[in-house]
Amino acid sequence: MQKHHLRLKWCRYADDGLVHCQNEAQAREIRKIRERRFSECGLELHPDKTRIAYCKDGDRKGRYEHISFDFLGYTFRPRLVKNRKRNSLFVSFTPAVSKTAQKAMRFKIRKLKIRMRTELNLTQMANWLNPMISGWLSYYGQFCRSELYKVFRQLNKALVRWARRKYKALGRHKIQASKLLQRIAKQHQGLFAHWRAGMTGTFA
Repeated sequence: MQKHHLRLKWCRYADDGLVHCQNEAQAREIRKIRERRFSECGLELHPDKTRIAYCKDGDRKGRYEHISFDFLGYTFRPRLVKNRKRNSLFVSFTPAVSKTAQKAMRFKIRKLKIRMRTELNLTQMANWLNPMISGWLSYYGQFCRSELYKVFRQLNKALVRWARRKYKALGRHKIQASKLLQRIAKQHQGLFAHWRAGMTGTFA
């Protein structure tokens, strides 16, 4: 790419790559060139990952089959975003954490079996989980951070289940456990990294 297509913007990570083309004709030509080059090396492009997507937004309003794609844990697609200077909404082709990445994070939360860690107090729980939470926020929270709410809602629910298991008085009282953690989140918002980011609900 660097040698034969200097004017094209492109990026690559491991075996994933992304090429920015000016139009559909150019995109199809680049794909043919890549297919020939891969074939010469005894390789082939991944049939599911290799696609031409139209970066549709408020200015580019054409109609194409694909108007989104996933890359490095993000989904790029048209989204309604806010112009803070003008206090108005517009359509932008913007990245946000992908559903696949969200599913992987929720699976990780389940796999940790937080509710079983009753030997920990809440501060110790935060010290255990915060490196993971901070990593997710740092990587996936750069764009459309609100898309992470579903992930951290599940984490908050896991903390409620932990509290009910740790404290016998809360065992049969889900609402009271939820309200307790909500109060703690308000009083000690810096305890968990996602609480600091404003993701303190919903516990129930």
